[in-house]
Amino acid sequence: MAVEPGAIVDGTVERLLNYGVIVTLPDGESGMIHISEIANEYVANVSDYFREGDQVKVKVLSEKSEGRYELSAKQAEKREPLSDAAAPREQFATARGSRPSKSFDEKLAEFMKHSSQRLNELRRSRDNRRKRGR
Repeated sequence: MAVEPGAIVDGTVERLLNYGVIVTLPDGESGMIHISEIANEYVANVSDYFREGDQVKVKVLSEKSEGRYELSAKQAEKREPLSDAAAPREQFATARGSRPSKSFDEKLAEFMKHSSQRLNELRRSRDNRRKRGR
């Protein structure tokens, strides 16, 4: 029984890699879930989401390439970390403080102001050196 692209099937985690997971499909074929296809949030460590022998629901993205199907766990179902080891990115953003983030226009205006001030200081410094040299 061949697995068609777009099909959602159950598989078993065969091996964990630094960049993904090798999954054995019901028909005995194997496929790989790339680390970017594990969850919708940042995945730093594959072992935060899978262990060898886990049953996993996957979506087949494409037919065999390099001897394996390309699979996706995040398109088949929402995955949560197995433990609290994988911290969501929001925690890091709030660690800087509770100051509200600026809009792009505000950031650009602030950058232009500081840049203009620095350029003026450099020009004054250069002009002062030229005057002393006369």
